[in-house]
Amino acid sequence: MMQFTHTAPPPPPLHPNGHGGLGLGLFLDVGAPRARPWPGSFPTPASKISLGNLNSTSCMEQLLVHCANAIEANDATLTQQILWVLNNIAPPDGDSNQRLTAAFLCALVARASRTGACKAVTAAVAAAVESAALHVHRFTAVELASFVDLTPWHRFGYTAANAAILEAVEGFPVVHVVELGTTHCMQIPTLIDMLASRAEGPPILRLTVADVAPNAPPPALDMSYDELGAKLLNFARSRNMSMDFRVVTTSPADAFTSLVDQLRVQQLVLDGTEALVVNCQMLLHTVPDETAGSVSLAQPVSLRTMLLKSLRTLDPNLVVVVEEDADFTAGDVVGRLRAAFNFLWIPYDAVDTFLPKGSEQRRWYEAEIGWKVENVLAQEGVDRLERQEDRARWDQRMRSAGFRAVAFGEEAAGEVKAMLNEHAAGWGMKREDDDLVLTWKGHNVVFASAWASS
Repeated sequence: MMQFTHTAPPPPPLHPNGHGGLGLGLFLDVGAPRARPWPGSFPTPASKISLGNLNSTSCMEQLLVHCANAIEANDATLTQQILWVLNNIAPPDGDSNQRLTAAFLCALVARASRTGACKAVTAAVAAAVESAALHVHRFTAVELASFVDLTPWHRFGYTAANAAILEAVEGFPVVHVVELGTTHCMQIPTLIDMLASRAEGPPILRLTVADVAPNAPPPALDMSYDELGAKLLNFARSRNMSMDFRVVTTSPADAFTSLVDQLRVQQLVLDGTEALVVNCQMLLHTVPDETAGSVSLAQPVSLRTMLLKSLRTLDPNLVVVVEEDADFTAGDVVGRLRAAFNFLWIPYDAVDTFLPKGSEQRRWYEAEIGWKVENVLAQEGVDRLERQEDRARWDQRMRSAGFRAVAFGEEAAGEVKAMLNEHAAGWGMKREDDDLVLTWKGHNVVFASAWASS
């Protein structure tokens, strides 16, 4: 572990620094030349480090890594000095890379506060971090519907899934959709419209929604699921379609066991006229990837594997998996930091194309990203919900659980492309194997895959 050879200066006063940062100091005074240079490609200073030399994205990432290592090593001196630098080169109202770095800075301070590391440092900056934090907004249903329409991040999965569902349930008089999602059924009105318009007439729609509160990831809704269900029932009625709405309280911490158990009981009384669809929209990754600890298992399996095999026993007509194409499962905080930093630049970069600086919706949008960053870095155990795995790993899991891939048809791909035309030019779509992948400036963002029982 690199150490400075001189005594660190006392913490500067907490005051606004003119850059929109947390007010931790104007520059880093490093005193006399050090016996060992700063790790990486940073310049060796004579007396002060120029902040301009550290403004590249790669240097920001490297500084964050050094800060994380210093916190894990309980090295208050080094932590304090790197925090000063990060605060000054990464104002939370700066460009997209600066805002990204500011979010990671807040998350690292939160981690130090929770673990008790570097207490003298984190106690001094905790109040400043708290005042600068972006708090997650609680949406009305109308606000949330408008909010998810701003970007393809969720609409991509909705569009691909709805097209696949419509094809899979053709001819069935009853369609049972199990909604495992984070956006509170915002996809369902469009699906109701599509089912109501099908050539053979509308089916009876049964909708079972997983309620994972109180630890659900954002976005947050300001109404109960009973109220939301009433709105959806009225909407289905306006489309001349019968609908049944049911909410099941469940948790990713135990692989949604209560939900799966209820579905299994319901399957016992079916007569073959009902199509079962499990629609997983950005929620599967919240199931812990650790091994299940049941002593009854001769060979323990991961909770994710247990969930997918349980879903397979239900013999669903279709399972849709939509997830971010990233891997945040590293056991060490530095591994997760690197993975998240090299993925989450995308929403910060994209937001500049569709929301003006200082707008309320932009604050809401970046607060959600900030929540994700903090969850990745500062939380452990069942509280760490952001455990994304990449597309290849989810495909492997689905095949191992007994599913076969269902390719998206040209109609589905065409609908996704038409939806993307409503957004900024940086968004795109490509096929990888049987899956559809949303891209931003050529980088994979979100994938959609469809599966049937093999």
